Amino acid sequence: MLLRHTAAGRRAALTALGALALTGVTTAATAAPPPAPASTAAQTLGADRPPAAVVRAMERDLKLKPGQAAERLVNEAEAGVRAGRLRNSLGKRFAGAWLRGATSAELAVATTHADDVSAIRAQGAKAVVVKHPLSELQAVKEKLDKAANGANTRDTPVWYVDVPTNRVVVRAVRKPAATAFIKAAGVQDKGVTVLVSAARPRPLADVVGGEAYYIEGSARCSIGFSVTKDTQQGFTSAGHCGNADDSTSGFNMATQGTFEASTFPGKDMSWVSVNSNWTATSDVKGEGGQRTQVTGSVQALVGASICRSGSTTGWHCGTIEQHDTSVSYSEGTVDGVTETTVCAEPGDSGGPYISGSQAQGVTSGGSGDCTSGGTTFYQPINPVLSDFGLVLKTTTAQAGSPAPTDNGTATAWAAGRVYEAGTTVTHSGVRYQCLQSHQAQGRWSPGATPALWQRL
Repeated sequence: MLLRHTAAGRRAALTALGALALTGVTTAATAAPPPAPASTAAQTLGADRPPAAVVRAMERDLKLKPGQAAERLVNEAEAGVRAGRLRNSLGKRFAGAWLRGATSAELAVATTHADDVSAIRAQGAKAVVVKHPLSELQAVKEKLDKAANGANTRDTPVWYVDVPTNRVVVRAVRKPAATAFIKAAGVQDKGVTVLVSAARPRPLADVVGGEAYYIEGSARCSIGFSVTKDTQQGFTSAGHCGNADDSTSGFNMATQGTFEASTFPGKDMSWVSVNSNWTATSDVKGEGGQRTQVTGSVQALVGASICRSGSTTGWHCGTIEQHDTSVSYSEGTVDGVTETTVCAEPGDSGGPYISGSQAQGVTSGGSGDCTSGGTTFYQPINPVLSDFGLVLKTTTAQAGSPAPTDNGTATAWAAGRVYEAGTTVTHSGVRYQCLQSHQAQGRWSPGATPALWQRL
């Protein structure tokens, strides 16, 4: 389902049109001076000082004991570095990485060659030898993506690379429909697995998430993350929430802004520019209305914990199931979303997902609810920033525009650019390789952040 709300909803007389934080805060955060180079990944990503709202929700939703949530966030931050280094060293033999255990204490890294086992164990990870490299599985999924453009995928609504099982999976309402879809893609001999499920994901439309906003005076969605483009302030949301040039109003029904760009289907992303009565901040509305600050956009691993804010269902946590998932909604197919175990309901569309203090994405759709449990999909935030030329608002980031993308080639490092894992850059005459996908910030130069960059 899509989680946008078309009902006019609450129209209580709320005061002050002034500086409303786009994610629910009333004043912009004051930028702190750049810190000294962090000695650990947990320090770089802020995992050593987790927001109280995140910890409480993780303990509740993941059934963790006191202390385990904080331990888990540190383990997840450190595991991302080790996984990144192994991805770079294994090259074409790399078959994926994922986390397990209540505190994410176990990092598993897969390879197609048994000779890599000792190197993986040396990084403190569990080595798993498999048949297919990640690149091969991704190529199979790409064929399914291409076939979906001309096929009826109503009964085959989800397909993805399942890294822990080293296979491509098609989730279908009926097995014959999956068989036909796989044959149409020409991958019937590639070991694609079919899982039969009655669930039909839908864009989470017509409901509120994060902090509510209204589109053209009727439909409503949730604000995702605050962003800037040059001096223009705004926020990200889901593409199905509105079209370019649609007008928006805030939670108090005051005039707010305009959709500058929107993509749906294909992707599910949009951004809204706001007028001078609204001020972008680095905050997300968390448990009990408390605010959680965003410090970056480093992509979390499969198995990592993640929390979501939505005005319909509030603050809920779960884990990341798969990245790069394709979902067929009735409106069309969306590629490249991430599947989670976090619940959501109509009205949560566009709201933010964070891991610790790192922005992950905005709510797209899902199935189930927050009473019986469900599955959700989010549009990753880094592609939104890259596609629309936006800079994520963080506790230290300044307004501006990102540098042009570099398509993975060696070039000078630049703040504001979105870097994918494996990208090579130069900085101060030294070459570095990216360990974890993220949008670069001025304080995150390669030489100062070994958690994000490996010196070559």
